[in-house]
Amino acid sequence: MANTARNPVKSVETTFKVLNALRDLDGAGVTELAQHLDVPKSTIHNYLSTLEQEEYVVKQDGVYEVGLRFLELGAYARHHRKLFRIAKPEVDRLAEETGELANILVEEHGRGSYLYRARGDKAVRVKAHIGTRVPLHTTALGKAILAHLPAERVDDIVDRHGLGGEPPKAIDTREELADALADVRDRGVAFDDEERLEGLRCVAAPVLNHDHEVIGAISVSGPTNRFRGERFREELAQKVLEVANVIELNVTYS
Repeated sequence: MANTARNPVKSVETTFKVLNALRDLDGAGVTELAQHLDVPKSTIHNYLSTLEQEEYVVKQDGVYEVGLRFLELGAYARHHRKLFRIAKPEVDRLAEETGELANILVEEHGRGSYLYRARGDKAVRVKAHIGTRVPLHTTALGKAILAHLPAERVDDIVDRHGLGGEPPKAIDTREELADALADVRDRGVAFDDEERLEGLRCVAAPVLNHDHEVIGAISVSGPTNRFRGERFREELAQKVLEVANVIELNVTYS
């Protein structure tokens, strides 16, 4: 079930619509933004002026963009997560030892958010960065998390965000999702075979706390030509499991 405010404040909702639109449009002027949101130009100007005053947007040559002040809030939110502080050095080592791209993902509001990414010397560059939010069912990381959430929570997430997606291999039925999550629980790891990005594979393991609740997942990802056969299904899977186990112990006893 979506977390809907009992008495939502319309001005706050509009503020975030403006900010999200600036991101989606990669910056915009007052007229373009007003047309995009179907809101009067005078109203948009008032919101942008206030956001600029509070230093959350910047204006250059008539174009408004999301400001860097959000980095301060994001850095605080990330560092506030115990998982980030404990897992970061282990994920750095995972990237260094495999030479690939290693990741930490957490679930928030039913989506996966990349908390940290570390690059090995052969790591591919993908269109995602720290803070990027993704549908959980499309990634090995997300499936590792979903597999260890209560069934009713998984149902709520699917009800809210749906299944399927742009890549043709993305899970698009509840039955397929249930089978995939059961497989994750049996194996201890999750696989992503080009389900989010074509040409990219990933293997992930959940990170559980001392109450056996999932608090995130770690993974290593790379191109299909290097992630195949025994290396993909066994060697990298075992490596990710080992790193996840170290992180779990440190989370529990630190």
